[in-house]
Amino acid sequence: MKNIKNRFLFLIAVGVLFIITPQAIIYAQHENVIPKDSQKLAELEDDFTFMIASDLGRNGYYDQKPVAEMMGEVADFTEPEFVAVLGDIHHFLGVRSVDDPLWQTNFEWIYKHPELMIPWHPVLGNHEYYGTTQAVLDYSKISRRWEMPARYYSMNFPISENSEVLILFIDTAPLIDKYRDNPEEFEDLGNQSIEKELAWIDSTLSASNAKWKIVLGHHPVYAGTTKSESERENMQERIQPLLDKYNVDISVGGHIHNFQHIQVPNSEVDYFVNSSASLTREVVPYEGSLFSSMDSGFSLCTVTETELIITFVNKEGEVIYQYVRKK
Repeated sequence: MKNIKNRFLFLIAVGVLFIITPQAIIYAQHENVIPKDSQKLAELEDDFTFMIASDLGRNGYYDQKPVAEMMGEVADFTEPEFVAVLGDIHHFLGVRSVDDPLWQTNFEWIYKHPELMIPWHPVLGNHEYYGTTQAVLDYSKISRRWEMPARYYSMNFPISENSEVLILFIDTAPLIDKYRDNPEEFEDLGNQSIEKELAWIDSTLSASNAKWKIVLGHHPVYAGTTKSESERENMQERIQPLLDKYNVDISVGGHIHNFQHIQVPNSEVDYFVNSSASLTREVVPYEGSLFSSMDSGFSLCTVTETELIITFVNKEGEVIYQYVRKK
């Protein structure tokens, strides 16, 4: 957090808590926690924050507009470097071109807050694969804030003089057999190589000396849900071995339309599900779950030299869960 703004008073009014100094981290799980002394909110010169949103596009209906507005208000306070967009930007059938009207009704007219005029780094969701996925990449040529260089890509960001964070943005739908077995509905998917993407993930993680490693994609590796178990089985078979092999710190997905944090035996990875920014679903109990909520909202990820902090924020701006991973 670069500067503490006067917006702090507004955010306190709506019940928002954000990242404070490592010596005074507040953990908010099932209830709101507000710092009693605003002086505890100090500048963190060596931190890096980004926002995570997923399952957005409902033409402004359900909770999309209030979540979008709160994203902007929170961005004004936390000053994220970018928004990571974990797929399903366009329900229900994707887009057909960069001129598709859904770009306006799902994105431009909704996420119009001045503080959201920052880079948006997307990945494809399964709903994008119902349409023309190349149009999602090509929208980078239309919008100054839409930055998607490839179907999967990585970015490195410095945390301090001595450390950096590596973030992998992966394309998960082609890694899941149930989509590949349905080429009539998912035309673009059959042309994507599982082997090529997995080799890229392997080589990118292998070559990195980053202190922190984060993997972002639409489909989660673990989740409590009524959705087909085969989705997670494919992710566990193909992605989890690489996460474990290269000591990835966190894996974040969307797709399930609620918030979850899961830890599983024999893995040091923390698995998170980011909730929908529009329409949510009830939570399904899952063994290993540390937290779950069907609130709509978004997440913040803040990385410092010694800590990685995930914060779940709902549409009212309440911090409903915060987790700190130390290193």
